[in-house]
Amino acid sequence: MSVFRRFFVAALSLLVTWAALPLSAQDVTAPIQRLLQEHGEVIAKSSRRTIGPAIDALAASGLDEAQTVLERWRDKEMWLNEETGVFVYAEEIDRRTIRTFDFATGTVLGEFEDRDYKQLKPNSGIRGLIGAALVRFQLTDPDPAARIAALNAIERDADESHLGALRAVVEAETNPNIAQRMDRLERILTIRFAEGEAERIAAIESFEGDLGVDVRAALNPLVVTQLDVGTTLPEDADVVRQVDPGSDALSVDAAYALLVSNELAVERISRDAQKAALIAHIDGGTVGGIQVAFLDTEAGRDLAYAALVQQGTVEPAATDSEVDEALSAHVFFERYSAASPAIALAAQAVLTGIENKVAVNQTIDLGLDALSLASIYFLAAIGLAITFGVMGVINMAHGEFIMMGAYTGYVVQLFVPDYTLSILLAIPLAFMVTFGAGVAMERLVIRWLYHRPLETLLATFGISIALQQLAKNIFGTQARPLTAPGWLDGSWVINDIVSISYIRIAIFVLALLFLALFLIVMNRTRLGLEVRAVTQNPRMAASMGINPDRINMLTFGFGSGIAGIAGVAIGLYAKVTSEMGSDYIVQSFMTVVVGGVGNIWGTLLGATMVGSLQKGIEWLNPSNTLAAQTYMILFIILFIQFRPKGIIALKGRAAEA
Repeated sequence: MSVFRRFFVAALSLLVTWAALPLSAQDVTAPIQRLLQEHGEVIAKSSRRTIGPAIDALAASGLDEAQTVLERWRDKEMWLNEETGVFVYAEEIDRRTIRTFDFATGTVLGEFEDRDYKQLKPNSGIRGLIGAALVRFQLTDPDPAARIAALNAIERDADESHLGALRAVVEAETNPNIAQRMDRLERILTIRFAEGEAERIAAIESFEGDLGVDVRAALNPLVVTQLDVGTTLPEDADVVRQVDPGSDALSVDAAYALLVSNELAVERISRDAQKAALIAHIDGGTVGGIQVAFLDTEAGRDLAYAALVQQGTVEPAATDSEVDEALSAHVFFERYSAASPAIALAAQAVLTGIENKVAVNQTIDLGLDALSLASIYFLAAIGLAITFGVMGVINMAHGEFIMMGAYTGYVVQLFVPDYTLSILLAIPLAFMVTFGAGVAMERLVIRWLYHRPLETLLATFGISIALQQLAKNIFGTQARPLTAPGWLDGSWVINDIVSISYIRIAIFVLALLFLALFLIVMNRTRLGLEVRAVTQNPRMAASMGINPDRINMLTFGFGSGIAGIAGVAIGLYAKVTSEMGSDYIVQSFMTVVVGGVGNIWGTLLGATMVGSLQKGIEWLNPSNTLAAQTYMILFIILFIQFRPKGIIALKGRAAEA
């Protein structure tokens, strides 16, 4: 029997030892476990009001395992062994079994029934505190991308706890770009969440002249005002200004409603409601003791209603005269409501400076937009300046040459997938295609209609319609893509207000190149000399051995070729359709006429004037671009009335025409 007992005790001891193995495999003396044990009671209760020190201790511990603890705790994967008080993290195997892991080593401890463990389920408030603590780990992550991601997360949804996390790491940041972002974000969070008034004001003043949208988003809530009323204007520091009832800032109805809400006046009554009340209380030919015959005036009705109020039969209500009297007896004013006067005044001073700087930068941005649009109009009009200005031909099909150039670029890109190479090939090819089309048009149609402007207009208008239909038959009605090279993607961002796309910059540069090309051709080549001779005096030029007929053909072809190149440039910016030329023909004619017919410098000035005028009108009336174009055309009509020859008048044949 004793042998059996010894065997039983040994077996029982072995069983107990085997059962205790998973627990003994856990290092309960590890620093992370000791820290959890130290705050174990608070962590187990998980109270939003008392949990802060435990989370702060984990975040400030410097232990590598602290981040894992916080992440598992946030994700509701931390468990507490209620018998031993040991913390583990676990994954559920089934409804009753969990697999536990050691926080210190990450090793598997074993599989147990979950009844011996308590799952810690932090509420949203505690998870928010844990998330803020995790930010500190992310901000010190060795990977710069992780630190940038943490900053992005703070910018999207900042809270008070992030301020301390940023202050703890900003001095140790080694990457200058990230350090700059941290410093900026720390100052913004100081404005929003810091308790000290002095440090908030210092952070506000540090953003003097800063155009960042994030700065204005932080400052604007500080200068929010609320309307208040009193018998006299207070001399308090938070009073912004006095507001008069009936002004744009405060209507009479709103002012009186404020008096009523502050129990400084009774509600007013409309004349119809007053009349209905008087009719309802007619008693034997009187109302409130006043004969009905005396109620034909407003004063009589007011008197009768006041009598009913004294009798207690109707609710008190103010008449129009009483409303005016109440408004005149009180002063209405705005006072800062979101921050102390010192902070609000500092924020307002900085915002005023920023707004002035914003206005200047908006003007610069508008000027860049106008310059960009002017370069587009100049490209579209430079060919027309040759055909219309030099030759006196009203070519209504000029827009279709632009369209042909854009479609040429599209076709080139079908065969040359490299967008940079395709654009470089498309520019000379578009010139050749539209040059040939222009020469053919001049030989077949225009040459027979010189000095007959009405017939020329009708003929070229018909050609315009035919070319549009031909393009629809070949390419369809759907817009076709003309893709810019990758290095033209994006914009040149000067600050948060001023920016310009690289495509527009490229078009502007191209316009300058064409201006230089035109000047070289006209001033440095034999063709240019002959064109100028024919322009000034065709008969004298012919007597000098120049063939005016040949020069007209080449000039028209040259102007058409430039229109084709303009089409490639415009196609990178606008949609490529069969009707795209009609979008630029009106502006092209206006540019040439306003600048001065036949003068390249006049065309440049005309494009600048038309582009600036259109952008200016669109800025004044941004919701209606059609109205903006209408106003622009009316202005140009008036301009031509006072200066019919344009900004720079041309002498010679074009001027005589």
